[in-house]
Amino acid sequence: MRRSYGEHPDQHVDVYAPAGARRAVVAVLHGGFWRAPYAADLMDALCGDLAAREYEAWNVEYRRLGAGGGWPTTFEDVRAAVAEAGEPFVTLGHSAGGHLALWLAAERGATLAVSVAGVVDLVEAWRLGLSRRAPEELLDGTPDEVPGRYAEASPAARVPLGVPQLLVHGRRDDTVPAEMSRVYAEQARRSGDAVELVETDEGHFECLDPASESWAAILERLP
Repeated sequence: MRRSYGEHPDQHVDVYAPAGARRAVVAVLHGGFWRAPYAADLMDALCGDLAAREYEAWNVEYRRLGAGGGWPTTFEDVRAAVAEAGEPFVTLGHSAGGHLALWLAAERGATLAVSVAGVVDLVEAWRLGLSRRAPEELLDGTPDEVPGRYAEASPAARVPLGVPQLLVHGRRDDTVPAEMSRVYAEQARRSGDAVELVETDEGHFECLDPASESWAAILERLP
């Protein structure tokens, strides 16, 4: 079932409902470095698997770079998309969606926030030049030019987030290095957050397969 939360064609959520009683609502956020060519259909298989396991999956689409997204519209969309979601509430995202999953959990609260191969530190992602310094495009400036935006938008700058977090990252990831999740996990724990880091032998995209090692680790830990 598709739910619209705004007038723009990208402001919608596809809800995958379980056949029976639900265990939790899971807000699912796709990656693609916040850019328009990448869409919510990346997460269709995972959402279908969640529904089969008695979770209500909300596959969130949002305005992206090149299609009206950026600062602050992408962030406003993600927050608005789940305004009517029930409890228990879980956020789960891949890559740039992992960044948004942690950000959304910090904004709304969550039973659990799951980042899979997540871009969890926007300043470090900019420094590393990930995807042609995508954070600079997302926030319309460098960390030196708009430090307040990075402080508000980057999970690494916002710890403690105040919600339990699960980070899953493949050691063979050559798109978003696993070291980013390692450093973030230690930083978040020192701030007082409850964070579990699970490393797999996968790369950046294997986790989008419901048969993957990463997905199995996530399913074991969902409420």
